[in-house]
Amino acid sequence: MASTSDSFFTKLAQSTKSIVKIALSSHHCRITAAENPDNIIILGNGPSLADTIRDFSPQLAATPTLAVNFAANTPEFRQLRPRYYVLADPHFFASGNENVDRLIANINAVDWTMTLFLPFVAKGASSKINSEKVKIEYYNAIGVEGFQWLENAAFKSGRGMPRPRNVLIPSIMIALKMGYKNVWVAGADHSWTKTLSVNERNEVVSIQPHFYKEDEKEERRIRTDYLRYPLHQILYSFYVAFRSYFTIQRYAESRDVKIFNVTPDSFIDAFPRASLNELKLNKIN
Repeated sequence: MASTSDSFFTKLAQSTKSIVKIALSSHHCRITAAENPDNIIILGNGPSLADTIRDFSPQLAATPTLAVNFAANTPEFRQLRPRYYVLADPHFFASGNENVDRLIANINAVDWTMTLFLPFVAKGASSKINSEKVKIEYYNAIGVEGFQWLENAAFKSGRGMPRPRNVLIPSIMIALKMGYKNVWVAGADHSWTKTLSVNERNEVVSIQPHFYKEDEKEERRIRTDYLRYPLHQILYSFYVAFRSYFTIQRYAESRDVKIFNVTPDSFIDAFPRASLNELKLNKIN
């Protein structure tokens, strides 16, 4: 076990690094507060979301929802009509990719009011969004670690967040920044370790299923991307993500915000488990 002094100097080093990142890279965050910030359902793209859509359509229709990544390329997107949408991976801001181009086209085709959240580093990509129905807001995808007072200040101001190793982390932090008091997380299976293997060429193979059928080109891109990393780096990335959830839970408790994991068999162990059956239905304004 590390001594108190080791812990202090580790926190000091982390805090110093975080302050430098905030000073050099963060921007003033102007995320608009929610008008009725009671409940929001965040829709991860894990395979369990298909059952959630089937079994809890009244809750999804009566509650603001937030979708992520390639959700707009699915038939369910126009059924769910999410109020919010979050993109985080730099892949979504590259040009010349058919799936990304289709995603942008589908976002531009929405016929309901939707807010699209992009990281500040992708501000240049916002020119691709030309729909009057889509409002764009920006967030700082800057990982902040260190003393708790520094983390809390950065999270509250939107200058940073727990290390954003996947899109769910900024999605939850954006929901908190908008003022939502109850955050329900669906489709966050996070059971990646079940699919990990190493082939005879010492290449890491990972299948990451979603609630929709993956495009063959996208499957090939993901497989190729994983081949670039050794297993210990991939496992470390998982570690960072799961640790970030505990940081989020701690911060949420300090803000008197409740986060409920309503994903069956989810590997996320930071948030209390619940069911969308417990969500009181309120008509969306």
